[in-house]
Amino acid sequence: MTLNQLQVPLELEQRASPHWNRRPQESDISLLVIHCISLPAGQFGTSYIDDLFMGVLDTSVDQSFTDLTGVQVSAHCVIFRNGLVRQYVPFHYRAWHAGVSEFDGRQNCNDFSIGIELEGTEHQPYTDAQYQSLVLLTRQLMQDFPAISLDRIVGHQQIAPGRKTDPGPSFDWNRYQSALKENG
Repeated sequence: MTLNQLQVPLELEQRASPHWNRRPQESDISLLVIHCISLPAGQFGTSYIDDLFMGVLDTSVDQSFTDLTGVQVSAHCVIFRNGLVRQYVPFHYRAWHAGVSEFDGRQNCNDFSIGIELEGTEHQPYTDAQYQSLVLLTRQLMQDFPAISLDRIVGHQQIAPGRKTDPGPSFDWNRYQSALKENG
């Protein structure tokens, strides 16, 4: 399934990240993981997120990019500050977003999860447009992948505790979950 098949009013774009592979079991998609990203940290509206997921990030551009040299990472989608959704990896394929991770006793969450990145930081509020797009996208994903239920939507920090802290305290879980329950 691609975002073009979603029956929701989302502004979207598609890009084909080279950073993906096949899942062990396509039918096992049962977890949604919410992340955040900004490159450089705290800066929005740059091309660097796209460059990272497309494998063309020039790590010499900013000193903070040094640790990203050679990194191969992707997400299924990024939701930018203006609500635009850009899909990098089709949902039935495995994106490389979770890293070393565990949920409900299962390791390697990339095998069975969908990863959504929000352009943002852990300590700055996300935008109304991002919440709106995230809710619409999540509803469609829950419809298309019924094993993704409200209790199987988590932050990166929940599947990689001690290693990751995103989407952080600035993400309003109550707002997001309440909106999912409304007319959903």
